[in-house]
Amino acid sequence: MRVTYYGHSCFLVETSAARILIDPFLTGNPLAPVKAADVRCDAVLVSHGHEDHCCDALDIARANHATLVANFEIAEYFAAKGLATTHGLNPGGGCAFPFGRVKLTLAHHTSSLDAGLAPIYMGTACGILLEADGRKLHHAGDTALFLDMQLVGRAGLDLAMIPIGDNFTMGPEDALDALDFLKPRLAIPMHYNTWPSIKQDPRAFAEAAKKRGHAVNPLPPGGTLEI
Repeated sequence: MRVTYYGHSCFLVETSAARILIDPFLTGNPLAPVKAADVRCDAVLVSHGHEDHCCDALDIARANHATLVANFEIAEYFAAKGLATTHGLNPGGGCAFPFGRVKLTLAHHTSSLDAGLAPIYMGTACGILLEADGRKLHHAGDTALFLDMQLVGRAGLDLAMIPIGDNFTMGPEDALDALDFLKPRLAIPMHYNTWPSIKQDPRAFAEAAKKRGHAVNPLPPGGTLEI
């Protein structure tokens, strides 16, 4: 399995059977190494409704005839926009797809589109647990630290993608505690350095995590690893 970081919280997961895109935010992302029009995928997974996690979801899913998987409200929203194949879940619920099994987990955050005077409610924010090729990945989405992360860790995670940016999500110190709860074999930090308000040093985070017994690979945008 190959995992490529596209900056912010966007990842491309390539399995033996499919290409799975998570939280597509490429248009308007100053760190994105690719353009939305150049992405090829079979499925699009969305953790929550904020534009910096789903602004390219409709165009990419439509161009690739890809299945979009998200919480029920987001799936219905994109179906109403004319997307042919969507599948709605809710926290705790999972489903097996041709590309793997997806289960939504809790995340403590908000979820809306068009934030302002009249934001559109987009259901609860979620994390994503993906099982494919005998591997288990957890994309924590945008979240605060919370004790029930220990329940997600029971799955025996091969990889965890966790936010470290602070301000809108947990910061580096809480993310270290999250690693204690999740206990992944490997972690990738995300949701940092896109804007000044979430500026962090991922290498310092990786060093701090190492001292607590965790392996962290701070991939640069465009960086790839195999698990």
